[in-house]
Amino acid sequence: QAVAASGLTHISGWRDRPPAQPFGAYVDFIAPRLLLLAVTAALYHRKKTGLGLYIENSQIESAMQVIAPVIMDYAVNGREAERMGNSCPYAAPHGCYPCKGEDRWCTIAVFDDTEWNAFCKVVDQDWTRDTRFATLQGRKENEDELNTLVASWTIGFTAEQVMMILQASGVSAGVVQNSKDIFSDPQLSRRPCMVRLVHPELGAYYADTTGFKLSNTPGTPRLPYPCLGEHNAYFYIEVLGLNDEEFVSLLSEGVFQ
Repeated sequence: QAVAASGLTHISGWRDRPPAQPFGAYVDFIAPRLLLLAVTAALYHRKKTGLGLYIENSQIESAMQVIAPVIMDYAVNGREAERMGNSCPYAAPHGCYPCKGEDRWCTIAVFDDTEWNAFCKVVDQDWTRDTRFATLQGRKENEDELNTLVASWTIGFTAEQVMMILQASGVSAGVVQNSKDIFSDPQLSRRPCMVRLVHPELGAYYADTTGFKLSNTPGTPRLPYPCLGEHNAYFYIEVLGLNDEEFVSLLSEGVFQ
């Protein structure tokens, strides 16, 4: 698969486990974004010169842009990237921690000593005053123990409480949302992220909208997915220009399936 060939699979997962495949057809979501830039540039070139351009877009090469720093590190320093789980070379604690409730989690990321001091003020437990954790280097050297201690604190609160308390203090934190959380998320509902449509055969379902919003052309889905051949008459008559008699004749001959 392209995601494996691009190098992404090798660095995904935990040090003591085999490589983990990123969720879904990951490169399918990366390549179109770079292709959109290429198409935009080609259209601009055509407008300026009147000439078109041939565009070739490699999914593997597009995906490699995501791990450009990793590739550069090997090219310059000869260091081969390893799987690190949720760890980050320049942050600690940096992970996903258990919270009160069944399968509830919250992510926390502390990047510098200012954020660490804010985190310690919120938690206010003896281990937060341990000198081993006073610097980023010390926190990285004792990261496993630190993660255990952080988890012992987060488990006493709901994921939402951990997120709100830490964010209010300037520490990055976010609930690990499941499908139910996504549908009840006030920010996603306000945009909206999902819209309810009714299909003539499938019934009511939710369709995801675009991740970006344009003021004049928001692009929100208005119609459900079409049934097979549902728009044949519109396409062949309104778009291709057949008259009604020609369309009916071809339809009766079984041309349109």
